[in-house]
Amino acid sequence: MSDVETGTVTTKVPARLDRLPWSRWHWMIVIGLGTVWILDGLEVTIVGNLSAQLAKPGSGLDITQTQVAGVAAALYVAGACSGALFFGWLTDRFGRKKLFIITLVVYLVATLLTAFSFSAWWFFLFRFMTGFGIGGEYAAINSAIDELIPSRHRGRIDIIINGSYWLGAAGGALLTVPLLNDLPVNIGWRVAFGLGVVLGLAILLVRRHVPESPRWLFIHGKDREAERLVDDIEDQVGRDRLAEPEQSITIHQRKSIGFVRIAHTMVALYPKRTVLGLSLFIGQAFLYNAITFGYAQILSTFFQIDTHTGYYFAVIAIGNFLGPLLLGHLFDTVGRIPMISATYIGSGLLLLGTAWLFNQGLLTAVTLTACWSVVLFVASAGASSAYLTVSEIFPMETRAMAIAFFFAIGTAAGGIAGPLVFSSLVESGVPGDTALAFSIGAIIMIVAGLVELILGVKAERKGLEAIAAPLSTASGAS
Repeated sequence: MSDVETGTVTTKVPARLDRLPWSRWHWMIVIGLGTVWILDGLEVTIVGNLSAQLAKPGSGLDITQTQVAGVAAALYVAGACSGALFFGWLTDRFGRKKLFIITLVVYLVATLLTAFSFSAWWFFLFRFMTGFGIGGEYAAINSAIDELIPSRHRGRIDIIINGSYWLGAAGGALLTVPLLNDLPVNIGWRVAFGLGVVLGLAILLVRRHVPESPRWLFIHGKDREAERLVDDIEDQVGRDRLAEPEQSITIHQRKSIGFVRIAHTMVALYPKRTVLGLSLFIGQAFLYNAITFGYAQILSTFFQIDTHTGYYFAVIAIGNFLGPLLLGHLFDTVGRIPMISATYIGSGLLLLGTAWLFNQGLLTAVTLTACWSVVLFVASAGASSAYLTVSEIFPMETRAMAIAFFFAIGTAAGGIAGPLVFSSLVESGVPGDTALAFSIGAIIMIVAGLVELILGVKAERKGLEAIAAPLSTASGAS
């Protein structure tokens, strides 16, 4: 689809948004958009911790634990990759708001139908469709959040929001314990999916009040609507508290940006940033998808724990959330490059140490969980920063598609291959095979951290337009 210019406008909307103080309005954005990661964490963790239960006779499904941790997990990730690309393109074309409503509805319907699974193929199909909706969420939500949050808070808020995935993971892990032990084998797992739907409906009610991105509006010929929206926000915050913004930007407005130009922007105009984005996503995707989907299998295979896995995973999940929560502000103060490289390389080295201890037979279920908590405390902030990085280093018109592209390619490389390889290695029951899987994830993380040191972008406390000028910017704009 070709670019179609509709007019030229000079606006101070980006500067007006960036100079806003933190307010109740921003909390609405965080709650309405950010809480979806809690859903994702809940979803993935429930399946991982229910894998042994689903494989039991009488569960209502003729499925093995390896199929749940391997095939179903890979299909979920494949759906997320497909959904990210499909909905990412639609998000840049039709706006953030329409798509973050649609993608949540897709997720809710697919999750509900998963609860009614009666055979393995039905379960696989709707694991794919659930991932399809979640993948679309990544593109629509991250682009909207970065465009609505003031630049001085963007790093911290984005990282904490992405890290909130682990609040859902902790809740999902603890939720599975009574469901596995107090309900019939064919009922507990269905109730678990149903509870995810209830939470999603609550998020949908809040999300209806989240506005369209003013940045998207003025580029797509709706500058008056963008100005009115920012006026409303300033009225809520208190206009008398605000200094007059000085910086303006002149834009050649377009109804749409052609896909060819989007691809050209990422590959030809920003090749180093493209390599950076791929490296960060592949590293975190392999590590996280393999372990998230497979940890219950490790506990079952090596420590004969299959009904109380939720307790162990909840400890890991809490460590994961504390990482972004406690380290997130450093990405805005110390800076992106030192913090991203340190979290990637540091977590990789810690994981290599965990692999050695596991291979030597020196770890119990408790001490292995403790080791993973430390590893992922560091890794979680880094993994969250991958989403932050690709959402801020490319032009406005390509933002959602860039997030989708890097999520899809990186996650396909690490998130599909990871669970399949990892589940096979764990299934062998040989400690050395599982240690090998740990080591592969660690080395990939370390390499990604080195790439950040070389190609990283200093984006802390900068406006999005200063990091990457919109493709529609008129020459000579101030």
